[in-house]
Amino acid sequence: MPPAFGSSLTSPPPHTDVLAAESGPLSSVEDTINTVFEPISDGFSNLVFGELTLFGVTFPWVVAWLAIAAAVFTVAFGFIQFRSLGLSLALLRGKYSRDDDPGEITHFQALTSAVSATVGLGNIAGVGVAVTVGGAGATFWMIVCGLLGMCTKFVECTLGVKYREIHEDGTVTGGPMQYLRKGIAERFPGAFGAGLGKSLAVIAAIMILFFGIAGGNMFQANQTFAQLRNVTGGDEGWLASDGAALVFGVVLATLIGVVIIGGIKSIGAVTSKLVPAMAIIYVGACLTVIAVNITAVPTAFGEIISGAFTPAAGFGGAIGVLIIGFQRAAFSNEAGLGSSSIAHSAVKTRHPVTEGFVALLEPFVDTVIVCTMTALTIVIAKTEFWTSAQQDVINGGEAPDGVIVTSDAFATVLPWFPYVLTLAVALFAISTIITWGYYGQRAWLFLFGKSKAKEITYNVIFCISTVIGSVLTLTSVLNFADAVLFALALFNIIGLYLLMPVVKRELKSFREKLRTGEVAPVDRSDIT
Repeated sequence: MPPAFGSSLTSPPPHTDVLAAESGPLSSVEDTINTVFEPISDGFSNLVFGELTLFGVTFPWVVAWLAIAAAVFTVAFGFIQFRSLGLSLALLRGKYSRDDDPGEITHFQALTSAVSATVGLGNIAGVGVAVTVGGAGATFWMIVCGLLGMCTKFVECTLGVKYREIHEDGTVTGGPMQYLRKGIAERFPGAFGAGLGKSLAVIAAIMILFFGIAGGNMFQANQTFAQLRNVTGGDEGWLASDGAALVFGVVLATLIGVVIIGGIKSIGAVTSKLVPAMAIIYVGACLTVIAVNITAVPTAFGEIISGAFTPAAGFGGAIGVLIIGFQRAAFSNEAGLGSSSIAHSAVKTRHPVTEGFVALLEPFVDTVIVCTMTALTIVIAKTEFWTSAQQDVINGGEAPDGVIVTSDAFATVLPWFPYVLTLAVALFAISTIITWGYYGQRAWLFLFGKSKAKEITYNVIFCISTVIGSVLTLTSVLNFADAVLFALALFNIIGLYLLMPVVKRELKSFREKLRTGEVAPVDRSDIT
């Protein structure tokens, strides 16, 4: 997922706490690339994360674009994310699935594959920044935005399955590249619709491919090694040299390569085990802190609610706190970017809208559960570091490193938490690399054509990038990748608006089939 944005109310700062090459030729290469790429990165980032001002508070326009779309879809579909949770969970358990349904993976595997790409460092560090800059009240608006984003996921993932392509070998190609190209051409027959759809699809593919290699791979590899190095002694530890980073990168690339070569079936098999393990480890740690401070829970919830509407002076007022919460949620669950529909498109189903129902659970897991647990832990622990950092921000200072805010909160109960954090970051990063490896591969094959040779070429490039990311920071490249990913929201959401009637027809048709019994529950007790 995108890294932890936002040391201020406005735009994302350069990546921090990443590990640069220490010296010699590698350092020179890194400096040269950063110098050349920096003007491009800065210009594009300023465009994508350009600021709007509302009631004296500035924030990136892309946040408003994502939030407005989520609200529009929620109203248009009658708050379907709240009315259909029971059906979503039934579909997730495989209650309506059959062995001969077309596709590659189960609903559960599709969900865990997509979640593995969004749950990441931002859920740890980004939330720490949000509750420091916006106070406890930012948590409330983060939850609201996450709940609204569930409907955006419903729309884009229904379209992902609706317009997917199932190849002769049984593999599936889906996502914004397919539904923008095929859907818009179908919706608006003629040269205009075909041209618009193809143009939007190519732009989406390029953006997904670039971020997949840089932000979804190189940054994650670098961050994982940085965390591992920190807990093994830092500059004085046994992982202090560039050589250690290279060896780590090769080992990580090998592990990643083994998984992505197997395609979405292999990825689904891994993430269906990895994502629950991540959740148990991280949420378990959160619950431990909450349990030890159980008497502080009512007060913490009171601060979250009151802070959302009547924040303490210095947090930018109620609108400022709302924007911070929405920004964190929008940057967390990727609802509106279309990327996760690539994984969801591979699901075994005959009815596209079924995966829309399952996909809407993704922001609930990512933002409503994981991000909220992080925020609640910080608010309950109320460390001296956090409270003093809030005061610094109010006085005009910079926001602290979000990882430290979160880590300190856990350390109040779990002094050894840095090791748990390292494990969590490693699991989050590896799962992100795996899934974005698949996303990038689908984009690559869309742009260059599907063949075994082209697939192998992409896998080699991706694994080499993992090694490069472990050794070099390439800050300007990574910042550019973040901007590229969120620029995708502009084009993807235009497509979602245009194709909303298609989703409504699919929903109506499925509801009718449920009513008549054409779609009926089956005994699938063997499906998790």
